[in-house]
Amino acid sequence: MLFNKLPDDLFLPLSGQNRQVYQAVLTSLADLFFDEDLVDPFVPKDLVRSTIEAAVVRLGVRRWEPEEGDTEEEQQEVPRSTAEYTSRIYRRLVSTGWLEEEQRIYRVYVLLSPANSFLLRTLVSIANLEKRSYGGAVLNVLSSLESAVNDPVGRGITLSEAAQTAADFSAHLTDMMLGLRELKINLSLTNNPQEIVRNFFDRFVEHILVSDYKTLKTKNNPFRFRQQILSLLRELQFDTIKLQQLIMHYQQQFEVDIHDAEARVHQHINRIIRIFDSVDQRLATIDDFRYRLEKRVSDTVRYMDKTTPGMASRLSRVIADIAQKAGREIPRVKSLETVGFLAPGSVRAPIKRRIAAEPRVITKQEIDPKVLYLRQLFKEYKERREVKIDRVEAYLERHLIGRDKAAAKDFEIDSIEDYICFSYIRHMKSMGKKARKTSDRYNISFNENYVNVADMVECRDFCITRKEHSKDVLNAR
Repeated sequence: MLFNKLPDDLFLPLSGQNRQVYQAVLTSLADLFFDEDLVDPFVPKDLVRSTIEAAVVRLGVRRWEPEEGDTEEEQQEVPRSTAEYTSRIYRRLVSTGWLEEEQRIYRVYVLLSPANSFLLRTLVSIANLEKRSYGGAVLNVLSSLESAVNDPVGRGITLSEAAQTAADFSAHLTDMMLGLRELKINLSLTNNPQEIVRNFFDRFVEHILVSDYKTLKTKNNPFRFRQQILSLLRELQFDTIKLQQLIMHYQQQFEVDIHDAEARVHQHINRIIRIFDSVDQRLATIDDFRYRLEKRVSDTVRYMDKTTPGMASRLSRVIADIAQKAGREIPRVKSLETVGFLAPGSVRAPIKRRIAAEPRVITKQEIDPKVLYLRQLFKEYKERREVKIDRVEAYLERHLIGRDKAAAKDFEIDSIEDYICFSYIRHMKSMGKKARKTSDRYNISFNENYVNVADMVECRDFCITRKEHSKDVLNAR
């Protein structure tokens, strides 16, 4: 069947009277579960409920219709607060199969199954009408980046394709891990050794291991190009000429203004960097699931040929018969003491002979002091060029002392740190979620004329103004 991998009641929330509410909630949950910074797909329940509550508040729900499957009390009682709306929506999504709960000691985590995850991504893509490109994962990202960097005027649009391919590849790794988890749960629910081995080879070896995981573990795996991808992107971040050419190309291709084109370029670059920086953590989580899965199957195979058919029922009958007799009628078992069934000598595998290690001379290698000095200089240089939002904010506030706004010509550039900070104060909104709070405290407006700043940078004139609520916070401090 077409929907044999989806729960039967999955589409009930989207087909009832409150489908507009569930559409807004599922769209907000998609932003949460498909975030590129999300390394672990198991999201705390409190965070999921707060996301639903934020969607309810943003939508402004004022009317609630009874739904199929509600109890008589729920059909008669209308939610009176945002918390009640959130609780009812969350329970509805769990009962219909959209969300799954998993208990970890004292905390409850929520996740999406692979089928539901793929369906939700597809529905969100249809709603946003985004162009999607499927290719050769890492190699496709590398080739697209090289095209964009080498020819930003003619092939700059390939940067967008690289960002989309990287996002799809990140979601694919998450689905792979959830597939391993689902397979592990299915294997743990059966006690038939033949069924465990059959499912292991049918699903894990043929579909996951051979198609996906084995490719990532070979000598010629695509991740050998990861450093090359990150190096290209970090060099591109500080190449103002190519960045400007990419922005102009984006403006022509997407038919947007210059500000939106600039924001998209930086967003795509930062997205690819975040994904390939966190890929090691994702692979480590996949390795952990794979190890537990293979251990379960290997233990099953190890003991499959050590049991006799019907032995469990025979032992059960013997124990039941012995329990009916008195203690003095049961003979004392002496064979265990003579054979040593539980003794150290009864280990299944023989102890391997230890091979003495051959002696070798340990020599201390001395590093040239010039090399150490160059390393220290390079480390300090990298640290000075590192982009941090707190540095950008401190640089901005230093020029706003005693006033609420500053023009481009008012900024001073006396060091590398000042140059980096000045380059990013105009693009704080494209620096990711960590810079969102800082960028929301200021307004920036651009002019058409170009100015020379500190005889170092020539850029479009702009003016940065501190917002009213930021003034109140500053006065409170």
